[in-house]
Amino acid sequence: MSDLVGTGLGVTYGDLVAVRPLDLRVPGGRMVAVTGPSGAGKSSLLWALACALRPAVADVTGTVEVDGQGLWDREDAARAGVVLVPQRNGLSASLSAEESILVPLLALGVGAGEASARVEAELGRVGLSEFGRHLVDQLSGGQQQRVALARAFALRPRVLLADESTSDLDAGNRELMIAALREEAARGAAVVLATHDPEAAAQTDAVLALDEGAATWVREA
Repeated sequence: MSDLVGTGLGVTYGDLVAVRPLDLRVPGGRMVAVTGPSGAGKSSLLWALACALRPAVADVTGTVEVDGQGLWDREDAARAGVVLVPQRNGLSASLSAEESILVPLLALGVGAGEASARVEAELGRVGLSEFGRHLVDQLSGGQQQRVALARAFALRPRVLLADESTSDLDAGNRELMIAALREEAARGAAVVLATHDPEAAAQTDAVLALDEGAATWVREA
């Protein structure tokens, strides 16, 4: 189990306050939804938790810890097992679905046999076994979202931050992905899903609502 803790975490872009300082704890084994309308600060909060906001772009205050270990930059977060699935999926159009998952695994030193097994398993888990050799730009937006999630699952995250990862999915695939995210929590990961979908939020363990950057717990973890 891996606990994610943000203390006094806030994000500003010049004079714009995106996230007012807040405290957030997501225990390992739990899945928390961050809800709110577009522009409420959901993405900024997830990127801050992943230590992925560049100082030249945003001013981030407060601290982020995983299991008591302070994280100060994206490299620290990656070493601590923090995986961010961005809203625009972060996939390369020149790679196939399989390669999108395989390449980062090999870069991390996962053996070729183990990496290939994870690719096959995770594409199956997101319902895309038959699309492994399709290039990313040959896939629909929803399929790309599912590949991005499969890549995140294959990395075996301790903390998984998913930004609107169910937004382009039909009802059946949305349920499949929420179930997969819950499986990651059951495996011990701390999972945070930013979503404007009340049905998706209702299936999480806790809900943090953002409104103009101000946070209110609707249901606490």
